[in-house]
Amino acid sequence: MRFRLENVPLLLPLLWLAMCEPVQAAERSVGAQDEAARWAAAKFGGDEESLPEATPGRRPLAIEPPFSFTYDGKSSRDLAWKPTRASRRLDDCRTEHTLAYADDKTGLQVCCVAVEYHDFPAVEWTVYFKNAGTGSTPILEDIQGLEARFERGTDGEFVLHGIKGDFERAESFEPWRQTLAPKAVGAFAPPGSGKSTDGPKGWPYFNLQMPGGGVILAVGWPGQWAASFTRDAGTGLTVRAGQQLTRLYLKPGEEIRTPLIALLFWKGGDVVESQNLWRRWYRAHNMPRVGGKPQPAVAQIQVGGSEKDIAYVQKFLDAGIQVDLCWRDAGGTREGVWFKVGPDTLPFRHPGMIWLNSGTWEIDPEKFPNGFKPFSDWIRARGMQFVLWFEPERVGDPNSWLGKNHPEWLLPGTSHGALLDEGNPDARRWLTDHISGMIESQGMDWYREDMNGGGPGPAWRKNDAPDRQGMTENLYVQGHLAFWDELRRRHPHLRIDSCASGGRRNDLETMRRAVPLLRSDFQHSHMPGVVEGNQAHTHGLSFWLPFQGTGCYFYEPYAYRSFYLPSFGMGTLTADNTAAQQKAYAECRRIAPLMLEGDYYPLTPYSRELNRWIAWQFNRPEQGDGVIQAFRRPQCAEEAARYILRGLDLQARYAVTDLDTGQSQTLTGRELMDDGLHVVLKAQPGAAVLTYTQLK
Repeated sequence: MRFRLENVPLLLPLLWLAMCEPVQAAERSVGAQDEAARWAAAKFGGDEESLPEATPGRRPLAIEPPFSFTYDGKSSRDLAWKPTRASRRLDDCRTEHTLAYADDKTGLQVCCVAVEYHDFPAVEWTVYFKNAGTGSTPILEDIQGLEARFERGTDGEFVLHGIKGDFERAESFEPWRQTLAPKAVGAFAPPGSGKSTDGPKGWPYFNLQMPGGGVILAVGWPGQWAASFTRDAGTGLTVRAGQQLTRLYLKPGEEIRTPLIALLFWKGGDVVESQNLWRRWYRAHNMPRVGGKPQPAVAQIQVGGSEKDIAYVQKFLDAGIQVDLCWRDAGGTREGVWFKVGPDTLPFRHPGMIWLNSGTWEIDPEKFPNGFKPFSDWIRARGMQFVLWFEPERVGDPNSWLGKNHPEWLLPGTSHGALLDEGNPDARRWLTDHISGMIESQGMDWYREDMNGGGPGPAWRKNDAPDRQGMTENLYVQGHLAFWDELRRRHPHLRIDSCASGGRRNDLETMRRAVPLLRSDFQHSHMPGVVEGNQAHTHGLSFWLPFQGTGCYFYEPYAYRSFYLPSFGMGTLTADNTAAQQKAYAECRRIAPLMLEGDYYPLTPYSRELNRWIAWQFNRPEQGDGVIQAFRRPQCAEEAARYILRGLDLQARYAVTDLDTGQSQTLTGRELMDDGLHVVLKAQPGAAVLTYTQLK
């Protein structure tokens, strides 16, 4: 069989699927489901003789895999290995297909494992390469988890949509749009850090629009990925995505994998509605679950974690502020760091950076003689959960137990210490047992994992041999995901918070195991433009991640309303800010479920300019409710704005309530969607929060 991805668009049948009846609330017509099944059968199931015929007026399907590689100097499209296929039903919503190849001469096995969704127009796959022989394989290189060619019609052009990654700036998560005219190329990757959502070109989620519809693509890889969109001189576009660097041989028994590739097709010309289809698929099939339930919206406070913090938490309870999470972070001083560190010869001695001296993750017995268990028991008895911060990959303290006893587990080359090699089975086994033991002994409900400094990328590259480029990273990423999976297997109640200098490792594989309680480190009051910057963050990131969070250190409404999210927390409770915190926590708890579960509609263009309004709407059509947030920025002269709402029932009546005044007005869906909602803010700057509920 030839691995040729030219001439016939690889995913044309799913594009046909997307051109069928509009997808509403994750439902498809029977015909669209038949098209998806037909495509899956052609690509992964049965043998060539049993493939379905093309329907009249449509081109026949190519029997070609959606990936590519070079092996022993030959392109995979020129290899004539005979495939085997198998399928099995996973559940009512998914069918798994496998497409496997074997080279009897060298022992290389290639297996593509794909999942077809029956409730959404979506498909995903991962490709595995294993050496089943007795000797090393020839060089395997340029492995692309996705290589596909798309064709467009003559009545429009390819347009690529996305957002920037996180880099601790106001412009993090800024939406962008690129028209892919003939010969244009769009190239994307993190800036060498190995953090999957890092930097202006480091967001591994894309929406490729073409005449009549489009496809959303996600690259799931908590490492250094790369993607390219290359236009030819005619009407074609080639998309490639995978681990950025692969040139390696496999030793006997070794196995590597590609990034997870997920595609979601959509119909029509409304990019915003396509993103809402993504949000619904994301919530239904990607967000991690505990006890079968997805992560709900949460409110949190930060604590020290010892018995003395009971009094601090009690102040919140006495003030009527009920939070869900008590979050114990790193601590910025020697007194604040909870884990045991070495002597005064530590490499990082700045008073605010002492936490960089991470190591073996043993609780400091002098600061916490009873550990965290008495505190975690107390907060759980009051309906809260305990979150504890770790950064196990970066070993900053060379005098730690790890540094002294297992230097062979450490990879040098990071900006802030060495890297614990999660690709080493012995190191991963120790880490899993150690962290698992702390989860049990300390009563942890949440494992918060961070990754600071320049990231693991430089250490991965430095520790690769010339003929093993990409191997350190691939084994490491596999080990990293296996570590998380084993923690969740041993502790079914456990939830994981993903952090990497803020929101820099939030790819799809990560988001299937964790949620980002903190979307960016761009949150502190001393940072210029942080209030309007966080408004902009919500505007851009809400297209992609229904669950996101941040912290707020402001106590007036315009500012603290700019930080409302499904995960929300504020700074130290004082007599001066108690009233503000009471109001903020109560308001956010009211609207956070709407932000998490609703469809998202930006009501203004994205902007960070201080002379503009910015506004958005979250809408739950099944429940008939939603929320509008609108901000009049400090230099905006206009005190009123009118916003056309979306997603409502034209015939229904809605009670629209202003959270400032408590007053409601009744308007029809037609009025709100045709004439719009009139918002007046006399204050400059000012913020409005308006909820609505459909009347029976």
